Amino acid sequence: MTGETLGVLIVDDDYRVAAIHAAFVERVPGYAVVGRAHGAQEALTAARETRPDLVLMDIYLPDGDGLDVVRTLLDEPRPPAVIVISAAREIASVRQAMQLGAVHYLVKPFGFAALAERLIAYQKLTRRMTGLPGEPEQADVDELFGLLRAPSAALSRPGKGHSAPTLELVRNAVPAADADVSAAEVAESVGISRATAQRYLTYLEKHGIVKLQLRYGATGRPEHRYRRTR
Repeated sequence: MTGETLGVLIVDDDYRVAAIHAAFVERVPGYAVVGRAHGAQEALTAARETRPDLVLMDIYLPDGDGLDVVRTLLDEPRPPAVIVISAAREIASVRQAMQLGAVHYLVKPFGFAALAERLIAYQKLTRRMTGLPGEPEQADVDELFGLLRAPSAALSRPGKGHSAPTLELVRNAVPAADADVSAAEVAESVGISRATAQRYLTYLEKHGIVKLQLRYGATGRPEHRYRRTR
């Protein structure tokens, strides 16, 4: 897709499950479902027609193996990224998915938070890759691989009153470089209230994920600014 939106193709043999996963994807800012498929051949046709950025690929399909579909897609001129979503728990399936370059592997059933965390991580990866030079340094390469790692427990299993996807969105809105942001700036970026942004930032600071810095002006109370530590 064009612009900042990433197009997703949902592949699952179960129509109901595909609809649930599509609804999950549509809830994550920056993503849009471009199609659904329920079989191997249908998935190949849909991928060639819609040119998705990302495919959520089931393994058990009525007319073939989802990993064989992934292998075929890799030979396309513009292959999509793949997140495998399957009930298959065999280590052989996991190993094969990794060898094919799947960016994540989610065992079904899973909830919205689990998928949202992976989608947000992949979104961060694509944005970071766009900003890198043609020949990145080793530190840049390490950063890219690190972006796909599972989130910390504080993010994946937040405390009561905190949503994991919202917590990840707030974290992503805080820069990791020399810049910093205020709660108001985070609120505007994520699309939440300033009070909600402040509550999530406080939680992230408590767990050492962001750092609070005070900016003193000529008069009045110092402004709270935040920078990501990891």
